[in-house]
Amino acid sequence: MPSLLQPQYLFGLARKNARRAWLNYGFFWFGAVLVGLLAVLFARWSDMAQKQFFHWIAGRAWLALLITPTLTALCVWLTRKFFVGSEGSGIPQVIAAMHSPRRRQLIPGLFGLRIIIGKIGVGLLGLMAGLTIGREGPTVHIGASVMYEMRRFYPRVSPRLERSLLLAGAAAGLSGAFNTPLAGVVFAIEEIARSFESRTNGTLITAIVVSGLVSVALAGNYLYFGQINASITPSASFVFPVVFASVLCGAAGGIFNLLVLRQKRWIPQRLQGIRATKPLVWGAGLGLLIAVVGIASGGETWGSGYDQARALLMDQKETVGYFYPVAKLVTMVLTYIAGTPAGLFSPSLSIGAGFGHAASALFPGASASAIVAVCMVGYLAAVTQSPLTSFIIVMEMINGSSLLIPLMATALISSRVANFFTPPLYDALALQNYGSVSEEAASPEEELVPPNEDAVLVAEDVVQPDRTTDDQGPAR
Repeated sequence: MPSLLQPQYLFGLARKNARRAWLNYGFFWFGAVLVGLLAVLFARWSDMAQKQFFHWIAGRAWLALLITPTLTALCVWLTRKFFVGSEGSGIPQVIAAMHSPRRRQLIPGLFGLRIIIGKIGVGLLGLMAGLTIGREGPTVHIGASVMYEMRRFYPRVSPRLERSLLLAGAAAGLSGAFNTPLAGVVFAIEEIARSFESRTNGTLITAIVVSGLVSVALAGNYLYFGQINASITPSASFVFPVVFASVLCGAAGGIFNLLVLRQKRWIPQRLQGIRATKPLVWGAGLGLLIAVVGIASGGETWGSGYDQARALLMDQKETVGYFYPVAKLVTMVLTYIAGTPAGLFSPSLSIGAGFGHAASALFPGASASAIVAVCMVGYLAAVTQSPLTSFIIVMEMINGSSLLIPLMATALISSRVANFFTPPLYDALALQNYGSVSEEAASPEEELVPPNEDAVLVAEDVVQPDRTTDDQGPAR
């Protein structure tokens, strides 16, 4: 029996403990760094792509009638030909991978390097076309795909490990995209995992924070929309504006969900046939409609809508007209039904800001910026029906702690109003596109974390303590 003080024994013990620490913690955090890096790069590339579109049409808006249909058709063709699984925001794919009984068959086609390339490449092309695209939902999908690829460096891949990776990657993606770590944690619990006790562990939260730290290191500790120009003490005088905004945005979000979920009811059969058999014609037609709406709105509806939402939060009322939210909602629907990578977060926040701008005219005594903020929360909560995530995202993005109660109340009321019309959008899309989604948590053998364990995986599942040698390399 070797002595405990022999160098060979000590070296072997140190090696084993280091490997165990890497497999339990290190490679999760390394993946989170990659997610944060890609989130920042994707944000910069998205801004460049959007600016390129506006550069092309500067002083000659009619060029959009050529550029938008052509590039939209190309996006549709690329998505269907090479990047199936990357369409939409990406969050329904994560939900299906976490909860669908068919997840073992779905996961390989919905995550990985191919999806990362398609999500980024086709998404940027869509922004260059002037489509109504947000980058935050796709960043969630990219984050999950990056962490899914990390499984290649693990010696033994299990369903529990894959689910842990997808959950951590999705939440880290949201944290890196918005610079909102708290929202990333809540998003993982409320929208993806749907369970608090067994999923909220130190490693998951640390992965989210690491991704956020990378974003801060590369892009600075910024507020996504800037400091809101409102500081109010909630009082009875603000109750009616909050209720009005909640109902208005809840109904508008429910209408959007209906248009997306029930396409077969309102799109004529002939056009549905074109979508199925002639994707280039389908994409070009939708691109032409988006270009027409953009020209008719004076260019307000092109792009993600970030600039319009930020300007309205800063109380620059002359930025958009009162019909902006309706026009933006139309282009958002047209973009989404095209079937290309397209996120909903930024456009939803922009539409909510537009409704807030219109609602503020009815309440001249209230802070216009505050009404814009609560409408942003209300519309996002109505579309996603994730009220906690919605109000925390906006609160972190605008440093709106003074609006905590109005934001929370609006999110809760709007999500309930929208629920009268439709089920939660992402769940319904996961059900439509990828089959049944179970409402229950994973079976016991696929739980992400055993009770009372801080690590994502049990150490004994990684390295057996009674082994005297450890020569086995990572499985490929």
